[in-house]
Amino acid sequence: MIDKLNAIKDRFKEVSDLIVQPEIISDMQKYIKLNKEYKDLEPIVSKINQYIKVVNNIDEAKDILKNEDDVELKDLAKLDLEESLDLKNSLEEDVKLLLIPKDPDDSKNAVVEIRAGTGGDEASIFAGDLFRMYTKFIDSKKWKQELMDVSEGVSGGFKEIVFSVSGADVYGILKYESGVHRVQRVPQTETQGRVHTSAASVVVLPEVEDFDIELKENDIKKETYCSSGPGGQSVNTTYSAVRLTHIPTGVVAQCQDQKSQIKNYAKALKVLRSRIYEIELKKRTEEIAGQRKTMVKTGDRSDKIRTYNYPQGRVTDHRIGLTLYSLTDVVNGDINKLIEELKIAENTERLKAG
Repeated sequence: MIDKLNAIKDRFKEVSDLIVQPEIISDMQKYIKLNKEYKDLEPIVSKINQYIKVVNNIDEAKDILKNEDDVELKDLAKLDLEESLDLKNSLEEDVKLLLIPKDPDDSKNAVVEIRAGTGGDEASIFAGDLFRMYTKFIDSKKWKQELMDVSEGVSGGFKEIVFSVSGADVYGILKYESGVHRVQRVPQTETQGRVHTSAASVVVLPEVEDFDIELKENDIKKETYCSSGPGGQSVNTTYSAVRLTHIPTGVVAQCQDQKSQIKNYAKALKVLRSRIYEIELKKRTEEIAGQRKTMVKTGDRSDKIRTYNYPQGRVTDHRIGLTLYSLTDVVNGDINKLIEELKIAENTERLKAG
């Protein structure tokens, strides 16, 4: 294991030297790639250094116990050995987790799409509740949120809302939210107090750069139209809203949030690029899923992942069988516990697989 760890340290030193070379700095694509590798390796190397230091302490303590005659020195070495062995076991687990290959998209920003599903007006209201939940969570992380496209529901909430999130490791955290979210509660429109089940789907896509997905201008069909509000009413009379269609794949993206057509085009292009990237991402995820018996993140947007039950005040994540009786906290943005447990479950799977 030490040889493998030293090889990682050597690579870190190599990358450290490369990113300050003028020819690398002048090649933006190479620089970004190497800089990302540097940031990924830095915490691993820090933990490796701690681990190697502890291993050396163990060797020194064993050497003292074997070769020294001084009783007091041997007692100190014995105490040091016990402490170092405990620390070694703990660090070994940390290093194993850090050595699990990271999803290359984890450090990227994200594009989030929330769509009302089954349940009529109540589904739109629930989609609005999910948007509020994520907004509060994003605020707590000090991330930046930007609206891309919105279609409001007739009785409140949203038929569909698309927004981008930027910050540290956004996609790596929010990716666990992709799937169908189900709510069980008495709708505002229900007069007899019966509990209804409604649903909304959440799709989290990594925001990709120009060099991740190359889009040819000739492959994109651009349409402009007037922005509209609830029920299709016209919000403005200028053709500022933009709809883009990627002809080879049929993927569509639109944006009507800004008054400027240029800004809407840039936002729509960002969503289009992420949606096209999702096609490749899904193929890759399905291949990995085929190699495992279970998988936290399947990449299938039709999978039911979570239920929010209001009468019982509980939230259940069906992928890992976790139930929390803290519904109010969760819908107010405290989804940290859910995401941490999902991360642990996925890392456990990956350790077993690897």
